[in-house]
Amino acid sequence: MTESAGSPDGPDDAATGGDRTPDHPAAGEDRAPDGPPGAGPGDSDAPKDAPGGETRSGSGSGPSPGAPPPGPGGPDRTVDIVVKRKRHWVRWTALGASFVVLVAAGAGWWLYKKLDGNIRTDTSAAAELRAYEKERPSSVVHNAQNILLIGSDSRAGDNRKYGRDNGGSQRSDTTILLHLAANRKSATAMSIPRDLMVNIPECHKPDKTVSKPQFAQFNWAFESGGTACTIRTVEKMTGIRIDHHMVVDFSGFKNMVDAVDGVEICLKEPIDDSAAHLKLAAGRHKLNGEQALGYVRARKSIGNGSDTERMDRQQQFLGALVNKVQSNGVLLNPTRLYPVLDAATKALTTDPGLDSLKDLYDLVRGMRNVPTDKVQFLTVPRRPYSANANRDELVQPDADKLFRQLRDDKPVAVVPADQLKDDGGKNTDAADASGPTPTPTYSGNNAATDLCKQ
Repeated sequence: MTESAGSPDGPDDAATGGDRTPDHPAAGEDRAPDGPPGAGPGDSDAPKDAPGGETRSGSGSGPSPGAPPPGPGGPDRTVDIVVKRKRHWVRWTALGASFVVLVAAGAGWWLYKKLDGNIRTDTSAAAELRAYEKERPSSVVHNAQNILLIGSDSRAGDNRKYGRDNGGSQRSDTTILLHLAANRKSATAMSIPRDLMVNIPECHKPDKTVSKPQFAQFNWAFESGGTACTIRTVEKMTGIRIDHHMVVDFSGFKNMVDAVDGVEICLKEPIDDSAAHLKLAAGRHKLNGEQALGYVRARKSIGNGSDTERMDRQQQFLGALVNKVQSNGVLLNPTRLYPVLDAATKALTTDPGLDSLKDLYDLVRGMRNVPTDKVQFLTVPRRPYSANANRDELVQPDADKLFRQLRDDKPVAVVPADQLKDDGGKNTDAADASGPTPTPTYSGNNAATDLCKQ
C-alpha cells in the first residue's frame, strides 16, 4: 500500500526477505543499498522491484546494515520465520499427540484383552442347567441378582502345596449366596455350611454317569456333580433362582489380597496352625495373601475348631476386604484397579453370562455405591444335626423366612450374635424405621465393622 509523507507508522518490511525500498526516508537516514543517492521525499521513482518480482512501497526508512530486526509493526523476515516455526511446532505436536493417543488406545485394548482372556468359562454347568430348566425356580424380582460364589478347595496345579490331591477331585469348603438388591443399595452374602444336611438332586458326574438323589452333606454336591449340581441343590433348598456363579480358587484369593496391599485384622488369641501354614501372635496384623488364605482356612487351631467359627471368620475377612477396596479408592483409580482386576480375573471361572470383563465391570459398577454398612454377611440359620452332632441342619421357620426375604428382594438386618434380643440368642425381628413391617434380623456382620474395635 502507499502512505502519505510524514506518516508516523514504523517502516514496512519485505514479506519474503527482499530488500526494503522506502518511499520517504527521514532526514539524515541512509538510503537502502538499491535506492538512488540523494533522493528526496518527492522522488517518483522510489518504488523498486523486490526480489521475486514484488513491487513494494511504503513510508519510513529501511534498516541500516547490522541493525536489529524491525519491531512488530509489520510483516518482516523474523516474524515470517517465527510463524513458520510455530506452524512446524503445531504440526509436530499434533502428530505427536496422535501417536500418543494411538499408543494409549493400543495399550488399553491390549490390557482389556489380557484381562478378558484371564476369565475361564464354565460351559458344562450351563449346559446341564439348561437340561434341568423345568425343575428350576423362576426369577421373582426384575434386576435383582443372585450369584453363587464357590471357593474351590482343589489341590491341583498351583494349589498342590496345600495338601494332597486324591485323584484331582474337586472340593468346596466355602459357598456363599450373594444377593444384590434390585436398587443396588444393599448386598447380602449368605454362607451355606459345608456340613449342612440337604437334599441333593440327581446330577451328572464327570464320568458321565448320573448320581441318585440323596440326603447328604452339602459339599458332596460339588464333589460329585460340580458347579451345576451345587446350584441345583441351593435352588432346591431355598427356592431362589441362581442367575450367575463364580468359582474362586486358592491362588486367586491370595493374589487378590496382595493386590490391595493386604488386609488388617485383630486377633484376641495367637494362632499356630501348621496345616494352614499360619503362625501369628495375638493383636493387630496386616495379612498378606498367603497369611490371609491360612486365616480363612484355619479351623481346628482357632476357637472351638468348628466350621461355624470358620465361616464367621471368612465373613469378617471378606467384609474387611470390601472395606479396604472401597476406602482406598481402588475402584476409581486405574493404576490400583488393574492389579486387582488381573488377580480377580485369573482366579475366576464363571458362567457365560459373566465371562467377559465388560460383564464383570457392569456388575462391579452396580455395587460401587453400596454403603459398606449395607454389605451384610450372615450364615443360614442352622444347628447341630439331631442324628449327628458333627453335621448341621436348618433351623425352621427362620431359614425359610430368610430365603423368602432374599427371593422377594426384601430387606434383612444383621447384628453380632451377642446383640440378638431374645433370650435364646435366636434370630428375631427388628423394627424397620422405613416402614411398619419388621425386618428379620440375623446373627452376622457388615463390611463397615472394624474387627479391631469389637
